[in-house]
Amino acid sequence: MTPAAAPGARQELHFQGPFGASREDAVGRLLLVCLGGALGSGARYLVASWAATAWPMTLPVGTAIVNVVGSWFIALVMDLSLRADVVSPDLRLFLATGIAGGFTTYSAFNHETLHLLQERAYLLAAAYMAGMIVLCLAAGLLGLATGRLVSGVAAALWSGSWR
Repeated sequence: MTPAAAPGARQELHFQGPFGASREDAVGRLLLVCLGGALGSGARYLVASWAATAWPMTLPVGTAIVNVVGSWFIALVMDLSLRADVVSPDLRLFLATGIAGGFTTYSAFNHETLHLLQERAYLLAAAYMAGMIVLCLAAGLLGLATGRLVSGVAAALWSGSWR
């Protein structure tokens, strides 16, 4: 039981970030992720723009490129960090969570599935892959439905036919 503070006494609050990190460490790590995410997102935009001009077809070649490259990149970073201890935890955050996360979310999905397969959790890996596909498609359909609902309500409000 904590003793009650004296009336009028100033109490200090201590911040503890993720995994027990200090406020400064947590903010620094957040900034690493944000900076990496900005760079990864910019790189994704550049690759997708280049691919759209290089291969003007209906297939999402740019997305395929970033997914394949991102999968390779996160596997490399995670292996160098976790198995070979060549990449520091902060650099791993910047590269894997930040850059790869901004570049493509598929890279994280790929890494997690590869980890399950390496652990010989084949059924779990298959269930995870199928579940992610179904859930992402369902979320996409829900997003389309929400967009159509919002745009329909906005159009009705704008035209004055909403009562």
